[in-house]
Amino acid sequence: MLRDITIGQYYPSGSVIHKLDPRVKFIGTFVYIISLFVFKTFWGFIPTAIWLVSVVCLAGIPFKYLLKGLRPMLFLLLFMMAMNVFMTPGEILGQWWIFKVTREGVRTAVFMGLRLVMLVMGSSLMTYTTTPTALTTGMESIFRPLKLIKVPVHEMAMMMSIALRFIPILLEETDRIMKAQQARGADFETGNIIKRAKAMIPILVPLFVSSFRRAGDLAQAMESRCYHGGDGRTRLHPLKYSMRDMIAYVLMIGYLVGCIFIP
Repeated sequence: MLRDITIGQYYPSGSVIHKLDPRVKFIGTFVYIISLFVFKTFWGFIPTAIWLVSVVCLAGIPFKYLLKGLRPMLFLLLFMMAMNVFMTPGEILGQWWIFKVTREGVRTAVFMGLRLVMLVMGSSLMTYTTTPTALTTGMESIFRPLKLIKVPVHEMAMMMSIALRFIPILLEETDRIMKAQQARGADFETGNIIKRAKAMIPILVPLFVSSFRRAGDLAQAMESRCYHGGDGRTRLHPLKYSMRDMIAYVLMIGYLVGCIFIP
């Protein structure tokens, strides 16, 4: 299961999507999220699906890699869809005991499931195609006007970038601890919920210790390099818009306008 979690991982490639300015990809992700909520019929999934498939193909990311990242949230997705099927009032299609399946519930569940899947896949493309350093630089540039009201933009962008970078590291550490505990005879698969929860304690304790140790080492490394935030810092590669970035903005505007006018 841990190997299926791809959130926060960077997929290296020389595609045109990877070469886009990080600000374009950040704004594009925001536009895509908005587009998933502006239409109210199933016809809206056609342009959003075409847009998603086109970007994935241009990015050169295998669809198996994207689908693999959906496995960890499969249980949550099915649970939310089941709650919508049984809890939404409307025309009853079938009934068993206290559970009622309604036409409106089925429609809402399918609608919500498709929207959530496309939301996760679309938003994950930003981390798949952008390095943590570029993502930090792009976010800081976008939210720079907030500095006028004393918002620590650089520090917030740095924290988010470090958090995304540490996700695959912590997953790898968790997998290593689980294998070590299993080699000592630990069992994480059998028993009731309480027993399984107790079996996770030998994993969580060393994981927290390792996480705090990594955080301390990172803080010492940043202090030894005289890191004091974003004041007075310069960039080796300053962000500059190119023609492909302008074309991407035009395509995003056309895409969003098209989604707005879908009935």
